[in-house]
Amino acid sequence: MLYLSVFVLIPVAAVVSKAFSTGLGDFWTSVTNSISLTALENTLVISLIVALIGSLMGTIVAWVLVRDEFAGKRVLTSIIDLPFALPTIVASLALLGLYGTGSPVGVDLALTKTIIGVALLFVTLPFVVRSVQPVLLELDTEVEEAAASLGAANSVTFRRVVLPALRPAIVSGTALSFARCMGEYGSIVLLATKVPIASLIIYNDVESGTTQSAAGLSVGLLVITLAILFGLRGWESIRAR
Repeated sequence: MLYLSVFVLIPVAAVVSKAFSTGLGDFWTSVTNSISLTALENTLVISLIVALIGSLMGTIVAWVLVRDEFAGKRVLTSIIDLPFALPTIVASLALLGLYGTGSPVGVDLALTKTIIGVALLFVTLPFVVRSVQPVLLELDTEVEEAAASLGAANSVTFRRVVLPALRPAIVSGTALSFARCMGEYGSIVLLATKVPIASLIIYNDVESGTTQSAAGLSVGLLVITLAILFGLRGWESIRAR
């Protein structure tokens, strides 16, 4: 509890205290002004889309890495963790060069929501993969073989046998991806100069000296993120029961 308090609870309490330091009215204004609302909306929508895409593709990637054998599998397995090791601003620079103005592949996504989504998909790739992969490794294939021997199609076996076992890991990885998207800064700092995103608005507020506004928007972002994360956990607990 001491460790958690020092590194999480006390800093969060300090942000909340700063957000309300000049009164409830200023806090409400900092969260509900047009720029903040647009930034929160963009951040929430893009994060949800990226998390959903990541949950699907991450599960597929984990399945291939566990169930299939192919040349270069070990290399690919190591590359999955690259977003953890690579400074996120490097990803921002690389994507801007690849999909920005003068794109070598002829795809110009500069300063759009799409390129922000691509950047977030890059940085959140490992979460679902690394959540689902250990579960797949421990999953008893005899149950799947028994279902097949009873005449179940592959789709039925996956939906009725495999997916229930994977669902908690998928939900966990999706929640981590969503939370990372909501607070991501480095990978989008060069890509979102024309698209209001909450983390960039917070940074700009700090740079301009309006720390109360930055803290207010931070609290709003925190409340939305926690509400959705608790909702996901609650939904999974209900399904488990």
